[in-house]
Amino acid sequence: MDMRTPLAKVRGLGSAKDGTEHFWRQRLTAVSNIFLLTFFVIFLVAYAGAPYAEMVAVLHNPLVAIVCAFVVISATFHMRIGMQVIIEDYVHAEIGKIALLFLNTFFAVAVAGASLFALLKIAFVG
Repeated sequence: MDMRTPLAKVRGLGSAKDGTEHFWRQRLTAVSNIFLLTFFVIFLVAYAGAPYAEMVAVLHNPLVAIVCAFVVISATFHMRIGMQVIIEDYVHAEIGKIALLFLNTFFAVAVAGASLFALLKIAFVG
């Protein structure tokens, strides 16, 4: 006979473990993406068709380079969180879920790393 309460039986399991923190991170990156991606789209439209030398000159500006770096970081973090939710909700095999979550994180880090490398190389080297 089990004398534990229902709460004790489920403690540490399921969405009650860290769902609220995950929810707020998703919302925080969504709000930051509104402002960052608005800047980025305006930037892309303003310099569409510009020669490479002009783009390099613009990205030498520290403010533009930093905001573009924030765009990359926020967008890839938001992408990783969103895909994690989809994987957790729709993949039911535990081995497949773990593998896909690992690949999701690896992909997001690879995209962010390559993007930041390219941005920093243009911003500092030209």
